[in-house]
Amino acid sequence: MPNKTAILETQKGTIKFELKEQEAPITTKNFIDLTNKGFYNNLTLHGVEPGFVIQGGDPKGNGTGGSGKTIPLEIAPTLTHKKGAVGMARSQDPDSASSQFYICLEDAKFLDKNYAVFGQVTEGMDVAAKIRKGDRILKATIT
Repeated sequence: MPNKTAILETQKGTIKFELKEQEAPITTKNFIDLTNKGFYNNLTLHGVEPGFVIQGGDPKGNGTGGSGKTIPLEIAPTLTHKKGAVGMARSQDPDSASSQFYICLEDAKFLDKNYAVFGQVTEGMDVAAKIRKGDRILKATIT
């Protein structure tokens, strides 16, 4: 069965990424459940580090919020922080990931084994590179 695709419609265009359901089942299920509830719709992309990552998924819009539920850190050795990787943000506690996620704009191998990668951009890296702090995810869907 092919992996599901997440579609983020932003103010700058559409970003699509393949969810790595076999390698990261807990993390992908969490993301799919939140997306299907409409959690990500109209949230701000609050973290933008040019040449590094864009980050969203915080209902507070400042990097401190979450969904009210956390998931354990799920590291899949086959999933690395290469350009277009989608991962879960977290606090110092490895098991604190909730709803915030990031997309790597370039390779960031130093994040490997410390953060859960659960997807890979298949379309829209050009859009991701145009995102600026405060842009919004208008709608997120799973297909």
